[in-house]
Amino acid sequence: MRIVIVGGAGTIGRRLVPALRSRGHDVVVAGRASGEVRVDLASPAAIEAMYREVGAVDGVVSIGAHGALDEFATLTSAALAENMRAKFFGQAELVLTGQRHCADGASFTLTSGIFADQAWPGVTGGGVISGALHSFVLSAALELPRGMRVNVVSPTLVGDSAETFGERFPGMRPVPMDELVGHYLSCVEGESTGGVIRAYG
Repeated sequence: MRIVIVGGAGTIGRRLVPALRSRGHDVVVAGRASGEVRVDLASPAAIEAMYREVGAVDGVVSIGAHGALDEFATLTSAALAENMRAKFFGQAELVLTGQRHCADGASFTLTSGIFADQAWPGVTGGGVISGALHSFVLSAALELPRGMRVNVVSPTLVGDSAETFGERFPGMRPVPMDELVGHYLSCVEGESTGGVIRAYG
């Protein structure tokens, strides 16, 4: 299969891209500042341009956008909206635009996070975004045309980032990288749709 990995040069992508290639897939890495193709998830026009450049792919995996930390006492609705531009609306746009460009039976795999289910200080935006992505996937799975599928992987602290972010989230158990990569592989190569895969370690 020909698969676009948005954010494929990042922490998860450095493990996922080689795994997909080792299984015989043709992988195109897309990113805002790296990869073979440029795309900014905050720009619907850039997403449209990416699809026109890569053609009718069989799969799209989004692991490229991250929500910002926030302080509730000073949080505003405008800050929430800005936080959602790439992480929620950008990922939704990959599906909404992709349904017109991707091959029959193509899969979309999005990325949310544990804060949809487990509240944590300083990540109100992350919780809102991840919860919205879960709801979007449930609805999109019912509506996508031509046998297309959509799922979302919801990781906890990513194993390869535990040393960097572990102090920010004390007590949060990281998900091992091989387990996390396995979830993405199952979404790409399997037959499920409408799934929220809770990779919580």
